[in-house]
Amino acid sequence: MDKIAIVDTMFARFDMGAVAENELKRQPGFGNRFEIVRTTVPGIKDLAVACKRLIERENCLLVLAFGMPGRADLDQLSAHEASLGIVAAQLLTNTPILQVFVHESESDDQEELRTIARERSAKHAINACWMLYEPEQLKQRAGKGIRQGSADAGSL
Repeated sequence: MDKIAIVDTMFARFDMGAVAENELKRQPGFGNRFEIVRTTVPGIKDLAVACKRLIERENCLLVLAFGMPGRADLDQLSAHEASLGIVAAQLLTNTPILQVFVHESESDDQEELRTIARERSAKHAINACWMLYEPEQLKQRAGKGIRQGSADAGSL
């Protein structure tokens, strides 16, 4: 059976990993094709090595990496460094890692931030299924300005 990994952080202010896990389990036709492997790390810069370990030790075919950088400049710098680590982990393992970050600076409204986190997490879980099992779904949406967690931008 295939494995999809979820890696999230204690630093995040919303449990995006749980949303993604629930969404993966709800996907008709996919749920019996994979099992979910989930781990939580302390902070955003710990994501890359956790993703790489799950790929190498658990043979995960795809990883969803969730983080929620704060507003401070140091948090934004940490998010950038984490992104670089995630890219490196993808290249070293030849395995997709979907980086799903919700920056606290995306909204001043707590409820809106929760909605962004919930929507982005769920939509990327669906994207993970499509990447593995129905890539034509992604191709059909190419160039449409589709966003996860906010209104679609639309095509030019």
